[in-house]
Amino acid sequence: MIEVSRTIRTSPERVFAVLADGWSYASWVVGAAHVRAVDERWPAVGARVHHRIGPWPVQIEDQTVVRAMEPNRLLELEAHAGPLGTARVRLTLEPVSDTATRLRMGWMAAAGVTRLVPEAVLSLILRPRNAETLHRVDDIAMHRQLRAA
Repeated sequence: MIEVSRTIRTSPERVFAVLADGWSYASWVVGAAHVRAVDERWPAVGARVHHRIGPWPVQIEDQTVVRAMEPNRLLELEAHAGPLGTARVRLTLEPVSDTATRLRMGWMAAAGVTRLVPEAVLSLILRPRNAETLHRVDDIAMHRQLRAA
């Protein structure tokens, strides 16, 4: 599993609110280009975000499915990326203090072409990409007015 983490200077509730807003998915997931639809139950287990990934004009329409969820603590996703395959993404939130949360992101190839790529090679690409994803969550949690649940 490829893992990165970031300490965000706000509560787990506020960080989780970003993850729980399916319409913000393309704002924080590096590579996601557009959210087409979000199941009303998001982020409940089984709910889906329907999105496009990749640069225009070669975007792939696919989806991400919630596999596990504990409010303000955990969101585990199965992210589909067309022919590239499927990844398991585990986002865990850990309070560090009253005003800070450690957000960890674990990424693992689950199916498809990416399973054929050695983890050391994937890590060279995905560590910076996933660190940028957490940086975006941080920015949204700290600076954007969140949608009401």
